[in-house]
Amino acid sequence: MDITLVHGDITEQEVDAIVNAANSSLMGGGGVDGAIHRRGGPAILDECRKLRATRFGGGLPTGYAVATTAGNLPARWVIHTVGPVYSPTEERSGLLASCYRESLRVADELGAQTVAFPAVSAGIYGWPAHDAARIAIGTVLSTPTQVAEARFVLFTKEVYAAFEQALAAV
Repeated sequence: MDITLVHGDITEQEVDAIVNAANSSLMGGGGVDGAIHRRGGPAILDECRKLRATRFGGGLPTGYAVATTAGNLPARWVIHTVGPVYSPTEERSGLLASCYRESLRVADELGAQTVAFPAVSAGIYGWPAHDAARIAIGTVLSTPTQVAEARFVLFTKEVYAAFEQALAAV
């Protein structure tokens, strides 16, 4: 698998699937989640509502992933995953790794060859960028998948630099 890093906007990526750092409600929110819902349009929210009604009435659990249409985005699908909120007193890195493993599992089920990832949990969920990058890169590289390219699309220069260091370390 090729891993590429991009400093930019995930909603502009022409890939098979874009991973959304969603909240458990699947109803849109801030950060990456809000940007994906705004740019993707109502079709994404419509499918999220159906998923909540039929499968995830209590919300999508942390570490899980599910796919919807990408609506108006330049991708075929959006893979929604709920990252853990960072805690300095509770070990939650397994949940963060699960977000990436589960997203790749869903991508394989869809037949996606190119997947764009944000830095799950490294924004409003407070995960330190260097640790989030280490977990993301390590998990993606160690997860068996048919995905040919994992593209990390990083919105800030700080997070991009953290992912650049993590990738150079492997």
